[in-house]
Amino acid sequence: MVVVGDGSGKVGWGYGKANEVPPSVQKAQKQASRSLIDVPLVEGSIPHQVWGRYGAAKVLLIPAGAGTGIIAGQAVRAVCEATGIHDILTKSYGTNNPVTLVKATVDALSKLRTVEQVAALRGLEAAELTT
Repeated sequence: MVVVGDGSGKVGWGYGKANEVPPSVQKAQKQASRSLIDVPLVEGSIPHQVWGRYGAAKVLLIPAGAGTGIIAGQAVRAVCEATGIHDILTKSYGTNNPVTLVKATVDALSKLRTVEQVAALRGLEAAELTT
């Protein structure tokens, strides 16, 4: 299992199997680079609270203030660090399987929208949406 990201809002995951470790890591990296998604970031955190789910794994991501850091388990932390998130609170429910937690976290990050994106979807100006 490999998580890749550019540290400024792009993240992807990949899973590779082979008889030895190096070929499996190469396969996973190739698959991860193909599955990159864009994640909106707001001042080093996420724009709003979001739930992600995959199988029995559920992940809650909550935006945090500057200086909080990444409060997360190992699998969720890897995804957040690769994305470029610096301040976030997380809670995982259900399973503690790292593969399903990574998939649930990526699902949650794919659901994030900025105020401007929501306003465009509704046919409004961003200022109208915040009032």
